[in-house]
Amino acid sequence: MNPEIISESPVTIYEVEKEMKKIKKRDGELNIRTKKLEDYLNNFAVLKQKDAEALEKEIIDIKIPRLRDTHVKKIVDLLPETADELKVIFSGSPLTITKENIKKIIDLVKKYSPPVK
Repeated sequence: MNPEIISESPVTIYEVEKEMKKIKKRDGELNIRTKKLEDYLNNFAVLKQKDAEALEKEIIDIKIPRLRDTHVKKIVDLLPETADELKVIFSGSPLTITKENIKKIIDLVKKYSPPVK
């Protein structure tokens, strides 16, 4: 049996975490794959859900030309703190972004990023 893909859309790890909580509440017991996913989320989801959503909205509100939803989700997931780290996210796409817009994004990320321990 081959499942049919109806639609695809990028999601952040915070949205995955939210869905995992629903699944855990519904099923009680998680299988081995979802337990591994839960461990991953516990290690890498550093923002609160509301902060992740706010950061995503603010990045979209900058209205950078040709910035796709995929890019925004990756920025929220990876929280790049330097221009070089941000450029890595864009490296596989034909997106040209100005230094001014890079600075705006980095400033937003720093606003939401937790302090390094």
